[in-house]
Amino acid sequence: MLIKDAVGAYGERVAAAHLVASGMVVLERNWRCPAGEVDIVARDGDVLVFVEVKTRTSVLFGSPLEAVTPRKAARLRRLAATWLHERSLHVPETRIDLVGVLRPRRGPAQVEHVRGVA
Repeated sequence: MLIKDAVGAYGERVAAAHLVASGMVVLERNWRCPAGEVDIVARDGDVLVFVEVKTRTSVLFGSPLEAVTPRKAARLRRLAATWLHERSLHVPETRIDLVGVLRPRRGPAQVEHVRGVA
């Protein structure tokens, strides 16, 4: 496993734990299709949430959340639609959240959760 992959997997574990601690239910992790991947699919009450996780070990190249561009947000919306279509689900409300995880060399990870970004 590459270091980048290990950092990403760590961030996704931290993000999933954060979402569960905030009352959400994780339904699926690392769902893939030919168009891409959704890191976490969760339920927040009656809302189905598609979560993109970005993990960094420093802010040298910007915060984790700065890595999500408008193009990436559009791709996340398409992936969410594909996930729903594959399951023939019609839910009253969906949203896309971002979870940024900063893993410094020392101390606990810093988690930032932004709801409804796209």
